[in-house]
Amino acid sequence: MTSPTPSAATPLEVTDETVAKSTTSTGPKGSESRSPGRLAWKRFKRDKTGVISAYVVIFFFVIGIAAPLIAKLYGKNPYTTYTTQHPELLNAFSYPAGPNGGMSSDFWFGIEPQLGRDVFTFLLYAIRNSLGIATAATLLTALLGVVIGVTAGYLGGKTDYLVGRIIDILLSFPSTLFFIAFMPVVFGFFVAPDDNIPTSLRATALILVLSAFGWASIARLLRGQVLGLREREFVEAAKVTGASPMRIVFKELLPNLWTPIIIQSTLLLPAYVTAEAGLAFLGVGMIDPTPDWGVMIGRGAQFYTEDLTFMLFPGISMVIFVLAFNLLGDSVRDALDPKSKR
Repeated sequence: MTSPTPSAATPLEVTDETVAKSTTSTGPKGSESRSPGRLAWKRFKRDKTGVISAYVVIFFFVIGIAAPLIAKLYGKNPYTTYTTQHPELLNAFSYPAGPNGGMSSDFWFGIEPQLGRDVFTFLLYAIRNSLGIATAATLLTALLGVVIGVTAGYLGGKTDYLVGRIIDILLSFPSTLFFIAFMPVVFGFFVAPDDNIPTSLRATALILVLSAFGWASIARLLRGQVLGLREREFVEAAKVTGASPMRIVFKELLPNLWTPIIIQSTLLLPAYVTAEAGLAFLGVGMIDPTPDWGVMIGRGAQFYTEDLTFMLFPGISMVIFVLAFNLLGDSVRDALDPKSKR
């Protein structure tokens, strides 16, 4: 039988300095490193694609919010037809007389063919309106999806069965065709067929219709998550202590659902941007003269063979925003759920 080595036989001497070092190493920094939010933030900051995409998305939202201020400083607005005062801006065929769509120091992005509106300010307000509608629809969709999905998953039984069948029906609809057919019906509830539809009503109807047929996917996802969480030990312990269903939902279930909620919301917003623009392009969403990405692309499609400039700026800006937001959504998903990283 061998004797222990000197290092093993020597007792470990614990000094105040050792205790101080160990306390420092497991102090606030250690607790911060164990925070899921801080870990996700560190992972996100290391993703250069996600950071750049976040800056691009923030830039677009700042542009949309500050559109009236920028237009005021610029000295023009999106509704004035400047060719009525300066007919020389258009040629005999009602196209911009200057090169590149009439781009100049007075009209940075040129002027619109035929009507002669300023493209720069029209694009600013188009970004503002499109992002406003898409953001409102995303928030309302997420709210409906969370409420319905969590309620169905927590209650179960007949409620879960009924909600599940409604979700199946909504997901079976061809959404684009249904939007085209349903929007005039929604307008007919509030406005006579011969009356002009107010812009506010068009925007409100778009938000409601997009939300009414968009909550099903996020509700199905959250329902499945809640079905698994409600059988966990911490939920059972909360029930034993006499916690109310409302407290269980808000204190026990929702904190564990933020990741799928955020991820699904980042996927919804760019989808709603393109859907809203598509409906405007087809003439069942926002219409001219209201500035909108879809309105600009629809107008530009009429002139692109002779003048591509008017369609170029809204098309490129929308592609950049949607691409940046999709990349941002991927980065957020990878930061919140590292196992899903490609």
